[in-house]
Amino acid sequence: MGLPIVKNLIEAGYHVQVYNRSISKADELDQSAITRCSTPAEAATDVKFVLSILSDDEVVREAITGEDGILMTMAEDAIHISMSTISPETSKEMADLHEESGSLYLTSPVFGRPDAAAAKKLWVCISGQRAIKDLAKPILETIGQGVIDFGEDVRAANVVKLTGNFMILASLELMSEAYTLAEKYNVDRNAVSEFLSSTLFSAPIFKNYGKLIAQKQYEPVGFKAKLGYKDARLAFQLSQLSETPMPLVSLIHNRMLSAVAKGWGDRDWVEAISRGVTDDAGL
Repeated sequence: MGLPIVKNLIEAGYHVQVYNRSISKADELDQSAITRCSTPAEAATDVKFVLSILSDDEVVREAITGEDGILMTMAEDAIHISMSTISPETSKEMADLHEESGSLYLTSPVFGRPDAAAAKKLWVCISGQRAIKDLAKPILETIGQGVIDFGEDVRAANVVKLTGNFMILASLELMSEAYTLAEKYNVDRNAVSEFLSSTLFSAPIFKNYGKLIAQKQYEPVGFKAKLGYKDARLAFQLSQLSETPMPLVSLIHNRMLSAVAKGWGDRDWVEAISRGVTDDAGL
Protein backbone atom coordinates (compact mmCIF):
# COMPACT_ATOMS: atom_id res chain seq x y z
CA MET A 1 0.00 0.00 0.00
CA GLY A 2 2.83 2.38 0.77
CA LEU A 3 4.23 2.39 -2.75
CA PRO A 4 1.13 3.73 -4.59
CA ILE A 5 0.52 6.22 -1.78
CA VAL A 6 4.04 7.62 -2.16
CA LYS A 7 3.62 7.76 -5.95
CA ASN A 8 0.52 9.89 -5.50
CA LEU A 9 2.30 12.18 -3.04
CA ILE A 10 5.10 12.65 -5.56
CA GLU A 11 2.59 13.36 -8.31
CA ALA A 12 1.06 16.03 -6.07
CA GLY A 13 4.45 17.72 -5.84
CA TYR A 14 5.78 16.48 -2.52
CA HIS A 15 9.37 15.41 -1.92
CA VAL A 16 9.29 12.27 0.24
CA GLN A 17 11.88 10.88 2.65
CA VAL A 18 11.32 7.15 2.25
CA TYR A 19 11.95 4.30 4.63
CA ASN A 20 10.92 0.70 4.09
CA ARG A 21 12.32 -2.54 5.46
CA SER A 22 12.73 -3.62 1.82
CA ILE A 23 14.17 -0.36 0.51
CA SER A 24 14.53 -1.84 -2.98
CA LYS A 25 10.82 -1.07 -3.43
CA ALA A 26 11.87 2.55 -3.76
CA ASP A 27 13.46 1.66 -7.11
CA GLU A 28 10.01 2.12 -8.68
CA LEU A 29 9.80 5.73 -7.55
CA ASP A 30 10.99 8.92 -9.23
CA GLN A 31 14.45 9.12 -7.67
CA SER A 32 14.57 12.90 -8.02
CA ALA A 33 11.51 13.19 -5.76
CA ILE A 34 12.67 11.00 -2.88
CA THR A 35 15.40 10.69 -0.30
CA ARG A 36 16.15 7.11 0.72
CA CYS A 37 16.47 6.64 4.47
CA SER A 38 17.98 3.79 6.47
CA THR A 39 15.80 4.16 9.58
CA PRO A 40 12.38 5.56 10.55
CA ALA A 41 14.22 8.18 12.62
CA GLU A 42 16.09 9.39 9.55
CA ALA A 43 12.86 9.55 7.54
CA ALA A 44 11.26 11.70 10.26
CA THR A 45 14.13 14.21 10.44
CA ASP A 46 13.38 17.84 9.50
CA VAL A 47 9.89 17.20 8.10
CA LYS A 48 6.48 18.59 9.03
CA PHE A 49 4.58 15.39 8.27
CA VAL A 50 5.39 11.71 8.79
CA LEU A 51 3.11 9.11 7.15
CA SER A 52 3.25 5.48 8.21
CA ILE A 53 1.38 2.42 7.00
CA LEU A 54 2.64 -0.67 8.79
CA SER A 55 1.55 -4.26 9.34
CA ASP A 56 0.63 -4.53 13.01
CA ASP A 57 0.78 -3.02 16.49
CA GLU A 58 4.26 -4.25 17.36
CA VAL A 59 5.79 -2.96 14.13
CA VAL A 60 4.09 0.38 14.69
CA ARG A 61 5.35 0.54 18.27
CA GLU A 62 8.92 -0.25 17.20
CA ALA A 63 8.85 2.29 14.35
CA ILE A 64 7.70 4.97 16.76
CA THR A 65 9.44 4.20 20.06
CA GLY A 66 12.41 2.02 19.10
CA GLU A 67 16.00 3.23 19.24
CA ASP A 68 15.67 4.18 15.56
CA GLY A 69 12.03 5.24 15.93
CA ILE A 70 10.50 8.46 14.68
CA LEU A 71 10.11 9.98 18.15
CA MET A 72 13.89 10.20 18.31
CA THR A 73 13.91 12.89 15.62
CA MET A 74 10.42 14.31 15.06
CA ALA A 75 10.37 18.08 15.32
CA GLU A 76 8.13 19.88 17.77
CA ASP A 77 4.60 20.17 16.33
CA ALA A 78 5.44 17.79 13.47
CA ILE A 79 2.47 15.54 12.64
CA HIS A 80 2.51 11.76 12.42
CA ILE A 81 -0.32 10.48 10.20
CA SER A 82 -0.73 6.85 11.26
CA MET A 83 -2.52 4.86 8.54
CA SER A 84 -1.99 1.39 10.00
CA THR A 85 -4.80 -0.96 11.05
CA ILE A 86 -4.06 -1.38 14.74
CA SER A 87 -5.73 -1.61 18.12
CA PRO A 88 -7.49 1.57 19.31
CA GLU A 89 -5.58 1.33 22.57
CA THR A 90 -2.25 1.22 20.73
CA SER A 91 -3.23 4.44 18.96
CA LYS A 92 -4.08 6.06 22.30
CA GLU A 93 -0.74 4.95 23.73
CA MET A 94 1.17 6.29 20.72
CA ALA A 95 -0.75 9.57 20.72
CA ASP A 96 0.14 10.11 24.39
CA LEU A 97 3.83 9.43 23.67
CA HIS A 98 3.79 11.92 20.80
CA GLU A 99 2.22 14.53 23.05
CA GLU A 100 4.90 13.96 25.69
CA SER A 101 7.62 14.46 23.06
CA GLY A 102 6.04 17.63 21.67
CA SER A 103 4.90 16.12 18.36
CA LEU A 104 1.38 15.33 17.16
CA TYR A 105 -0.45 12.12 16.19
CA LEU A 106 -3.41 11.61 13.86
CA THR A 107 -5.24 8.30 13.45
CA SER A 108 -5.88 7.80 9.73
CA PRO A 109 -6.51 4.20 8.57
CA VAL A 110 -7.65 3.67 4.99
CA PHE A 111 -10.03 1.38 3.14
CA GLY A 112 -8.98 0.01 -0.25
CA ARG A 113 -6.69 -2.48 -1.94
CA PRO A 114 -3.42 -1.48 -3.69
CA ASP A 115 -5.19 -0.87 -7.00
CA ALA A 116 -7.53 1.57 -5.25
CA ALA A 117 -4.53 3.30 -3.68
CA ALA A 118 -2.93 3.66 -7.12
CA ALA A 119 -6.13 5.19 -8.49
CA LYS A 120 -6.48 7.62 -5.54
CA LYS A 121 -9.68 5.82 -4.55
CA LEU A 122 -8.91 5.12 -0.91
CA TRP A 123 -11.43 6.05 1.76
CA VAL A 124 -9.53 7.80 4.56
CA CYS A 125 -10.91 7.71 8.11
CA ILE A 126 -9.52 10.17 10.64
CA SER A 127 -9.83 10.92 14.34
CA GLY A 128 -7.89 13.19 16.65
CA GLN A 129 -7.52 16.86 17.46
CA ARG A 130 -9.31 19.17 15.05
CA ALA A 131 -6.30 21.41 14.49
CA ILE A 132 -4.18 18.41 13.49
CA LYS A 133 -6.84 17.19 11.07
CA ASP A 134 -7.08 20.58 9.39
CA LEU A 135 -3.33 20.62 8.79
CA ALA A 136 -3.19 17.04 7.52
CA LYS A 137 -6.26 17.12 5.29
CA PRO A 138 -4.56 18.53 2.14
CA ILE A 139 -2.12 15.60 2.17
CA LEU A 140 -4.84 13.04 2.76
CA GLU A 141 -6.94 14.45 -0.06
CA THR A 142 -4.12 13.69 -2.51
CA ILE A 143 -4.31 9.93 -1.82
CA GLY A 144 -8.02 9.22 -1.52
CA GLN A 145 -11.49 9.93 -2.81
CA GLY A 146 -12.83 11.01 0.57
CA VAL A 147 -11.69 11.94 4.08
CA ILE A 148 -14.24 11.04 6.77
CA ASP A 149 -13.95 12.55 10.24
CA PHE A 150 -14.95 10.43 13.27
CA GLY A 151 -14.30 12.95 16.01
CA GLU A 152 -11.55 13.85 18.46
CA ASP A 153 -11.13 10.51 20.26
CA VAL A 154 -7.90 9.25 18.69
CA ARG A 155 -9.18 5.66 18.97
CA ALA A 156 -12.35 6.18 16.93
CA ALA A 157 -11.01 5.77 13.40
CA ASN A 158 -9.29 2.52 14.44
CA VAL A 159 -12.63 1.20 15.69
CA VAL A 160 -14.23 2.16 12.38
CA LYS A 161 -11.45 0.43 10.44
CA LEU A 162 -11.78 -2.79 12.43
CA THR A 163 -15.59 -2.82 12.15
CA GLY A 164 -15.27 -2.25 8.41
CA ASN A 165 -12.72 -5.01 7.92
CA PHE A 166 -14.89 -7.34 10.01
CA MET A 167 -17.82 -6.58 7.69
CA ILE A 168 -15.65 -7.29 4.64
CA LEU A 169 -14.48 -10.59 6.12
CA ALA A 170 -18.04 -11.56 6.99
CA SER A 171 -19.14 -10.67 3.44
CA LEU A 172 -16.36 -12.85 1.99
CA GLU A 173 -17.59 -15.75 4.10
CA LEU A 174 -21.20 -15.07 3.08
CA MET A 175 -20.39 -15.03 -0.63
CA SER A 176 -18.08 -18.02 -0.41
CA GLU A 177 -20.75 -20.13 1.28
CA ALA A 178 -23.50 -18.99 -1.11
CA TYR A 179 -21.53 -19.55 -4.31
CA THR A 180 -20.20 -22.88 -3.08
CA LEU A 181 -23.75 -24.00 -2.32
CA ALA A 182 -24.73 -23.06 -5.87
CA GLU A 183 -21.77 -25.01 -7.27
CA LYS A 184 -22.76 -28.10 -5.26
CA TYR A 185 -26.07 -28.01 -7.11
CA ASN A 186 -24.32 -27.56 -10.49
CA VAL A 187 -25.41 -23.94 -10.81
CA ASP A 188 -22.76 -21.69 -12.37
CA ARG A 189 -21.28 -19.76 -9.45
CA ASN A 190 -20.18 -16.96 -11.80
CA ALA A 191 -23.74 -16.49 -13.03
CA VAL A 192 -25.01 -16.39 -9.46
CA SER A 193 -22.39 -13.78 -8.51
CA GLU A 194 -23.14 -11.62 -11.56
CA PHE A 195 -26.88 -11.73 -10.87
CA LEU A 196 -26.75 -11.01 -7.15
CA SER A 197 -24.06 -8.31 -7.35
CA SER A 198 -26.02 -6.41 -10.00
CA THR A 199 -29.42 -6.64 -8.25
CA LEU A 200 -29.97 -7.38 -4.55
CA PHE A 201 -26.34 -6.83 -3.55
CA SER A 202 -25.21 -4.05 -5.88
CA ALA A 203 -22.22 -2.75 -3.94
CA PRO A 204 -18.45 -2.66 -4.57
CA ILE A 205 -17.67 -5.41 -2.03
CA PHE A 206 -20.10 -7.82 -3.68
CA LYS A 207 -19.12 -6.80 -7.20
CA ASN A 208 -15.35 -6.83 -6.82
CA TYR A 209 -14.72 -9.47 -4.19
CA GLY A 210 -17.68 -11.48 -5.41
CA LYS A 211 -16.10 -11.85 -8.83
CA LEU A 212 -12.83 -13.07 -7.31
CA ILE A 213 -14.67 -15.60 -5.14
CA ALA A 214 -16.94 -16.82 -7.94
CA GLN A 215 -13.99 -17.32 -10.29
CA LYS A 216 -11.72 -18.64 -7.52
CA GLN A 217 -9.22 -16.00 -8.61
CA TYR A 218 -6.71 -15.66 -5.81
CA GLU A 219 -3.82 -13.91 -7.51
CA PRO A 220 -2.29 -11.39 -7.52
CA VAL A 221 -2.28 -11.12 -3.74
CA GLY A 222 -3.79 -7.79 -2.72
CA PHE A 223 -4.08 -8.30 1.03
CA LYS A 224 -2.36 -11.14 2.85
CA ALA A 225 -4.35 -13.61 4.89
CA LYS A 226 -2.07 -13.17 7.91
CA LEU A 227 -3.01 -9.49 7.99
CA GLY A 228 -6.67 -10.41 7.66
CA TYR A 229 -6.22 -12.76 10.60
CA LYS A 230 -4.64 -9.93 12.58
CA ASP A 231 -7.69 -7.76 11.88
CA ALA A 232 -10.09 -10.57 12.81
CA ARG A 233 -8.14 -11.11 16.03
CA LEU A 234 -8.32 -7.41 16.91
CA ALA A 235 -12.07 -7.29 16.17
CA PHE A 236 -12.55 -10.36 18.36
CA GLN A 237 -10.55 -8.71 21.16
CA LEU A 238 -12.66 -5.55 20.95
CA SER A 239 -15.84 -7.61 21.21
CA GLN A 240 -14.49 -9.28 24.36
CA LEU A 241 -13.24 -6.07 25.96
CA SER A 242 -16.53 -4.28 25.32
CA GLU A 243 -18.70 -7.28 26.26
CA THR A 244 -20.32 -7.22 22.82
CA PRO A 245 -21.53 -10.68 21.75
CA MET A 246 -20.45 -11.15 18.10
CA PRO A 247 -20.99 -14.73 16.94
CA LEU A 248 -19.85 -13.88 13.43
CA VAL A 249 -16.56 -12.43 14.57
CA SER A 250 -15.82 -15.72 16.33
CA LEU A 251 -16.52 -17.62 13.10
CA ILE A 252 -14.36 -15.27 11.04
CA HIS A 253 -11.55 -15.39 13.58
CA ASN A 254 -11.50 -19.20 13.43
CA ARG A 255 -11.66 -19.21 9.62
CA MET A 256 -8.64 -16.91 9.36
CA LEU A 257 -6.76 -18.74 12.10
CA SER A 258 -7.34 -21.98 10.20
CA ALA A 259 -5.96 -20.44 7.01
CA VAL A 260 -2.81 -19.24 8.76
CA ALA A 261 -2.38 -22.63 10.44
CA LYS A 262 -2.58 -24.29 7.00
CA GLY A 263 0.31 -22.14 5.77
CA TRP A 264 -1.82 -19.75 3.71
CA GLY A 265 -0.72 -16.65 5.59
CA ASP A 266 0.96 -15.06 2.57
CA ARG A 267 -1.97 -15.87 0.27
CA ASP A 268 -4.81 -13.39 -0.34
CA TRP A 269 -7.49 -13.16 2.34
CA VAL A 270 -10.03 -13.96 -0.38
CA GLU A 271 -8.36 -17.34 -0.84
CA ALA A 272 -8.17 -17.88 2.91
CA ILE A 273 -11.95 -17.73 3.17
CA SER A 274 -13.14 -18.91 -0.26
CA ARG A 275 -10.76 -21.85 -0.45
CA GLY A 276 -11.52 -22.71 3.16
CA VAL A 277 -15.22 -22.94 2.33
CA THR A 278 -14.75 -24.96 -0.88
CA ASP A 279 -12.31 -27.31 0.83
CA ASP A 280 -14.84 -27.90 3.61
CA ALA A 281 -17.43 -28.68 0.92
CA GLY A 282 -15.14 -31.14 -0.84
CA LEU A 283 -14.78 -29.03 -3.99
